[in-house]
Amino acid sequence: MAHTQYERITTKQTLNRVKEERMPFDWSINPYRGCGHGCSFCYARAFQSFIGKGAEDEFQHHIFMKANAAEALEKQLLSAARKFDHDIEAMRISIGQVTIGTATDPYQPIEGKEGITRECLKLLAKYRISTSITTRSPLVLRDMDILTRMENVSVNISLNTLNGDIIRKLEPASPHPGGRLEAMRALSAAGITTGLFVAPVLPFLTDDESELKELLSQSKERGISFAMISLLRLSRDVKKWYIETLKHQFPDVVQSYRELYRQGAYAEEHYVHAFKSMAARLLSEYDLSGQSKREPAAITGANGTNSGFSQPFEISDEGGHNLHLPQPDMARSPKPKKLPQPAVPVSREELMPDIEQLAFPF
Repeated sequence: MAHTQYERITTKQTLNRVKEERMPFDWSINPYRGCGHGCSFCYARAFQSFIGKGAEDEFQHHIFMKANAAEALEKQLLSAARKFDHDIEAMRISIGQVTIGTATDPYQPIEGKEGITRECLKLLAKYRISTSITTRSPLVLRDMDILTRMENVSVNISLNTLNGDIIRKLEPASPHPGGRLEAMRALSAAGITTGLFVAPVLPFLTDDESELKELLSQSKERGISFAMISLLRLSRDVKKWYIETLKHQFPDVVQSYRELYRQGAYAEEHYVHAFKSMAARLLSEYDLSGQSKREPAAITGANGTNSGFSQPFEISDEGGHNLHLPQPDMARSPKPKKLPQPAVPVSREELMPDIEQLAFPF
């Protein structure tokens, strides 16, 4: 088993402006670079080249931790507050939507120890910033004490199949489907807007209509208010790693993938068209296509138009090409773990802007 290296780095700024107009949010926060979940299909593997790293196993086993992320974020937010003479509401409107977890999971395993995401979340709550979180992990429940006191927050749980065998083979260190479903239930029960990101749907593995229906059904039962269905996009670097993984885990579908993606990062148009039709029908059937705030309802096309926060890719399926795998057996799910608790619950003062702490009644 490969040893995971954790490296602390510093960042000049934590809030990063999203320049792509098609994205339904204005700013992004990624407290980590690289991800311990190790999803073989993760589009963020391609970002490794920006820092001179490879998209292969190093993505999972060399994690960069932005140790000063909270401090850098506070400087940015305080500077913004000053521009508006500490009018927090005007500042909040000006900043718009911030999304945590656009490149790597903010609640990957190391977050349980480091708490970088938690410290950033406190500041977003303090300045009442509209916030959306995308994660595959129930660890987000640790921060319920903050989330339930935020004015405009949503959590998107990413889950593309209920089949634990597929999850373990292609997402070797990500949480079991059962844990993610229960996270949906807990978040929804607490009054937090909760969505499902079926992302990415994997051709021939997780694109069976009956299995997608079961996923939507079980998620709807747990209180989600919307869903997004996004298809796999395979950039060159990611494709190489993903195909190698399939050779070991699901060799029967390798040739089908080579044919489906022979033109590049996107699947053949006929597959995309069929999938988009199916996805729209399922979202309508389960009444999950309604948008939450500025969040997208579904799908991307072959031209790369993105419909989801965390995955700039999509795909589709035409009947007859699915690999029919055993139905997920939720009864075999691991025993649920005790819900994580913060070492120190957040205080009222931590979530109150400085200007309000200085005020006093006459």
